[in-house]
Amino acid sequence: MENHITGPQTLVEAIRYFSDPETCHNVMVGLRWADGVVCPRCESKLNTFVSTRKVWKCKTCRKQFSAKVGTVMEDSPLGLDIWLTGIWLIANAKNGISSWEIHRALGITQKSAWFLLHRIRLAMQFGFSGKLKGEVEVDETYIGGKARNMHAKKRAEKIHGRGASGKAIVMGVLERGGEVRTKVIGDTKKGTVQAEVRANVEVGANVNTDALKSYEGLAPDYVHEAVDHAVEYVRGTCHTNGLENYWSLLKRCIKGTYVSVEPFHLFRYLDEEAFRYNQRKRVDGTAKTDGERFVDVVGGIAGKRLTYKKLTGTEDVPPVSPPER
Repeated sequence: MENHITGPQTLVEAIRYFSDPETCHNVMVGLRWADGVVCPRCESKLNTFVSTRKVWKCKTCRKQFSAKVGTVMEDSPLGLDIWLTGIWLIANAKNGISSWEIHRALGITQKSAWFLLHRIRLAMQFGFSGKLKGEVEVDETYIGGKARNMHAKKRAEKIHGRGASGKAIVMGVLERGGEVRTKVIGDTKKGTVQAEVRANVEVGANVNTDALKSYEGLAPDYVHEAVDHAVEYVRGTCHTNGLENYWSLLKRCIKGTYVSVEPFHLFRYLDEEAFRYNQRKRVDGTAKTDGERFVDVVGGIAGKRLTYKKLTGTEDVPPVSPPER
């Protein structure tokens, strides 16, 4: 996504810029509806604006809507000044920003900050078009606490395996000079990892992996080279150093900022880190500004919804009946 704005380009400028509610509203309208306001329910452009309440009334479906309706901000009591400043902070914090930091910086509760951050991560979740090609690196890593730091009972429940006892497995696919794609997978068996390779990499590409035997068998469709890390890390152009660098960025973010991430929410943190990595440069290869990354996130807020019940996994849990007396 290629966006350019003439608005704030630094955090100080952003705080001043978004302190005015009228400015925040105009920014939202301009970024969301560049070609004219559209009803999020029936997609009609026939509407009237009620300036005193900052809402529109659709002449087709007769419903009222604000700039938040149909976005990750829907039903949020937080003002646009809080939302836009929060988006700026998380979009441009290289190592992430915790809910406690957002709570202190924006003057909202930690619970609200946590919910806000997860909804912004949803806005950072962009679909991928096409498959990766050229020189591609494939690798997997493990996310989770160290066994020696766990309670003895919890440690005893962990499954022993390839350096991953009790940890979540994350698989990454990186096009050199291009984008990275990551996904939580259930295991590192041949059927699992090769299915991900085939789903994300164009046939005929050069695929570089480590010596994990699960990658054996890619050769008919790909130019597959493997490097055994017990012997060497680079052999000519065969290496996975690009992904190893990305894993270091991801783990620095999780261990240094978030400290503890539940496996249930891990994919959201992967979306956040992948967004910052993939949106670091423009098409011409020059570095993006903080303002451009902010616009990229705002560009992804529409058509997405995340309720608190869905976020916490309680959406479909039936209410508990009181005990009989």
